[in-house]
Amino acid sequence: MRTIADDLHGLSAQAWVTTAYLITSTIATPIYGKLGDIFGRRPLFLAAISIFIVGSVISAFATTMYELAVFRAIQGIGAGGLFALALTILADIVSPKERARYQGMFLAVFGTSSVLGPLIGGLLAGVDSFLGVTGWRWIFLMNLPLGAMALVMVISFLHLPHHEHQSKRIDWWGVVTIIIGVVPLLIVAEQGREWGWSSTEAIISYLVGGLGIIAFVIVERVMGADALLPLHLFKSRTFSLSTVLGVIIGVGMFGGMISLPLVLQIVYGATPTEAGYLMIPMVFGLMTASIVSGRITSKTGKYKIFMIGGTALMALSYFYLSSLNYTWAIWQVSIGMVVMGLGLGQMMQTLTIASQNAVEAKDIGVATSSATFFRQMGGTLGVAVFLSILFNNMADRVPGVFAKIVPALKDPALMALPGNKGFPSNPMELGGRLATDSSFLKNASPELADPVKQGFAESAANVFVSASLVVVIAFVVAIFVKEIALRTKSGFQERAEDAASSMH
Repeated sequence: MRTIADDLHGLSAQAWVTTAYLITSTIATPIYGKLGDIFGRRPLFLAAISIFIVGSVISAFATTMYELAVFRAIQGIGAGGLFALALTILADIVSPKERARYQGMFLAVFGTSSVLGPLIGGLLAGVDSFLGVTGWRWIFLMNLPLGAMALVMVISFLHLPHHEHQSKRIDWWGVVTIIIGVVPLLIVAEQGREWGWSSTEAIISYLVGGLGIIAFVIVERVMGADALLPLHLFKSRTFSLSTVLGVIIGVGMFGGMISLPLVLQIVYGATPTEAGYLMIPMVFGLMTASIVSGRITSKTGKYKIFMIGGTALMALSYFYLSSLNYTWAIWQVSIGMVVMGLGLGQMMQTLTIASQNAVEAKDIGVATSSATFFRQMGGTLGVAVFLSILFNNMADRVPGVFAKIVPALKDPALMALPGNKGFPSNPMELGGRLATDSSFLKNASPELADPVKQGFAESAANVFVSASLVVVIAFVVAIFVKEIALRTKSGFQERAEDAASSMH
């Protein structure tokens, strides 16, 4: 992002590039779910892939950061349908009992890709030019062949029967009100740290978002079964608690995880690309737990144990990481990552299966997209809250940290060393540099760098304490989820039987 911002001369606008994508992808998710239920998954899936490709290509040719933000918003409209529709299509063609095994494979691929993507992105951003095109632009252009392959595969092999939805009424007012309710909250989540959480802009965002959510609930009640998010789904205790669990896990998962790459970069001096490599132990844990828990669920039909076990392991990993010290070796941090991955791998697919299994076949699409939507909202909230905790905590520590390095700053011989040139000379500059570019720590003498690293490690440890408390709440909620026996028929089979019985 910094490479792109420097090239497009728009460092101050970089937050909007991520915010625009986040907003459109989050809002599009439940819309795709409902439209897929009405018009069929295949056309919606093809549309999502196509929009994502178009958004990617035009993003590659952006000339300003604001242009890039608009093009990323278009890309996000496509992205909102990709994950939710893929899991919904799986629900259509595979029974809940078998689905866990396949979802384990899905999430293993997803986990691997989530590390490979940033790694490739980091490598491309580090190249000045390739085939006459600026390196970072290939981050978007590489989606063109991948997307084209996806389109060919879907057109050639994904042939899904579609049972006509009884009502073709689209909940447009639901779309409008969810935008009014969610957009201000997503914006304040992204911008709140810069604005101040009690600033005029933040308070206006809270008010507009709150009114939008109230209006959305009223509209959904009026629309009944045609609602974008039918409220009758929440009559199922399993669906309701799984949704609540998804939000809490989203908060704890993304909130705690966002600190790890920063710890690796600031405390251990890793580059963004190296930090990606160092996150591989967590992906290994996630892949292993996803595949194993999926197979066990398929054989036994039991899934609640993985909700409880997953939250327990996540809480354990955060408790372990809460004793983080700058003297820890990388392998000690990796232990925490592996345990976190083992917890996440059990949770992510189990929540989706529980939500899908708790509703009728005709509502699978909206149930899947809702589960994804609420988890994304929780994740956005978690990132906002925990980054604020991290940097506010570090800001509070900066004066004390700086006091420890003052003697070293007054040593002319020490400051004359090449690695110490450009080291911040006052607390304000130190705090600002840590939030934007911590590379000055990499070659600095231990007398200067160690107190800063320890201060940041202690701040991150406080974040892990907070994240562990959130996940403990999730653990308690998981205990009260009612386990419904997994059905043995796919969504298509159930809808076909329903259609046949209604004709009789």
